[in-house]
Parts: sequence; C-alpha cells; structure tokens
Amino acid sequence: MPYKFNDARRDKFEKAKYWVTNCSEYNESLRRRGDVTIWVADDVVQKWRSPRRKTRGGQSRYSDLAIEICLTLRVVFRLALRQTQGFVRSIARLMGVDLVVPDFSTLSRRGKGLKIAQGRRAASQPITLIVDSTGLKVRGDNGWHTEKHGIRKARKTWRKLHIALAPETGGIAATELTTEHVGDETALPDLIADIDADVSRFLADGAYDGQGVVECLEERFGSGIEIIIPPPKTAVRGENARRNRHIAAIAEHGRMNWQTETGYNQRSQVEAQISRWKQVFGDRLQARDFDRQIAEAKIASKALNRMTSLGRAEYQRVF
Repeated sequence: MPYKFNDARRDKFEKAKYWVTNCSEYNESLRRRGDVTIWVADDVVQKWRSPRRKTRGGQSRYSDLAIEICLTLRVVFRLALRQTQGFVRSIARLMGVDLVVPDFSTLSRRGKGLKIAQGRRAASQPITLIVDSTGLKVRGDNGWHTEKHGIRKARKTWRKLHIALAPETGGIAATELTTEHVGDETALPDLIADIDADVSRFLADGAYDGQGVVECLEERFGSGIEIIIPPPKTAVRGENARRNRHIAAIAEHGRMNWQTETGYNQRSQVEAQISRWKQVFGDRLQARDFDRQIAEAKIASKALNRMTSLGRAEYQRVF
C-alpha cells in the first residue's frame, strides 16, 4: 500500500480526528441491531411453510425464508444450532403465534446449498465497486496452545472471503467464499456475476493487476468502465493503454500523488467493511461443511447490509 511509505516517520504526523455529526440517530441504529423484530419478517407466519411442490419427491415442511430467518438469528447472535432452535421457539411463543420451529438437524441440512439473495439498496446511478478479500478461520490451534506447548507445524484450515462494496450505498454488493487456494483474480468472475447495477469505476489492490481482470470487467460492465489498480514497482508498459497511463503518472508524479488523483484512497472503505464484518460476526466460521460455510458467509453479509440500512455514522473532520 502506498500509505506505508511513511511508516518510518508516522509518529511525526498528528493523526486526523473526526466528529460524528449524527450521534443520536447513529446510536439508535446501533440499538436497533439487537432488536429481534428487525430480523423477523412481518409476514413470517404466512410464508413459514413451504409451498406445495407439483413434481415428484418429498414435500418440504419449511420454506427457504423460514430457514434463512433461523440461520440469520444464529449468525447475528452467534448461537449454536440447538440454541438457535430454542431461541426461535421462544420468539414464536412471545409473539403468540403457532409456529413449528425447524430442529437443529433440519437447519444444518437445509443450510447446505441455500440460495441467499444479497440484501442491498438499489442504486439509481452507476456505482463504484471496491473489491478486496480476507481470511476466515475454520479450525486450528490458537495462540494459547502454541504458547503452552511450543511452536509446531500449524494444523489450520481457513477460507477466503471476497467482498465487493458499493460506497455510494454503503452496502455489500456481492460476496464470494472460496478455499484458501483460490486467487483474487480467479474468484472475480463469480463475485461480480450477480451484480445487477451499472458499474462505472472499479478499485482493487495490486493482486488484481492482470489482463484477465480487465477483460472480465469489460465483458461484464462494458469497455467504458474505469479500472483503478496500482501496478507494481517493477511494472513495464504493455498493450493495455489504461495501465500504461497509470505507470507513466506514477513515474512522473509519484505513487502517493497518483493515489490521490485517481481516488484510490477510497479503497480503504472496503478494508473498513471487512473489519466491521469481523467485529460483528467474528473471524471464524461456525459451519464445517464448505457448502454450509458459503450460505453462512452470504447470510452474514446480508445481515450486515440490514444493519447498515438502519443508519450510518456521518463524520466531519475536526483537524
């Protein structure tokens, strides 16, 4: 990252301070995130049972909406499957409705391959897309085990969460969960496949610097999309005219100036969103099966969009 160029003298710069201008509204939005009624649909009773199928096969007892509500409550409140069943059962009792709650084995089975429509606010104009990825733990030793028994070969398994953020709406436009062996460039086509908005700008770090990314974005969003990806220090000019302009601008004015002029600083918003994702849901997936982990990650991203829609902090720089 270009901002790391000043790490050696970072202590000589005074850190910028910001003031939240909508404290009351933002505090209320944070309180509402813990309100159970936010996560339960108004027409939950009518849509709780699955509609009867007209083809051969067994009849599902619960609709996808019912399973998604239960799994959403599990992710938001970090519950185990059995505790989720009891929690939803108590909510139905308090609401005074006669609902048969799915048992924990049904939630586990139906969570595999569950289709989750990403909850996001519609954009009337072309949006900016900022993409980044992070790692999520599945299982493995913790720091206490290493400190007590000494360092040994780590036995860890983790997944890679790819996030596409739309800064205009503040919501996650798309989410993709892959194994740790899948690169950022490889995961990009599946990540942007379900984005239904027009994208005018694309921002990402140097991991996406490749001709395959350019071809994928132009095929999906048109040749007029503005792609802002920092080339490496050793980059040389090639056939891509857009990338050549970036290389020339960095060589003439410096990387920090290029970052300011192109708006690359805006990429820090997706890093903040990833940090927010982990603060709310943790850095570890609860599910063990990969297909269930995919559903869990999508549910968490949809829940985070729901939280964002309740209210966002508005900042004003003091100095």
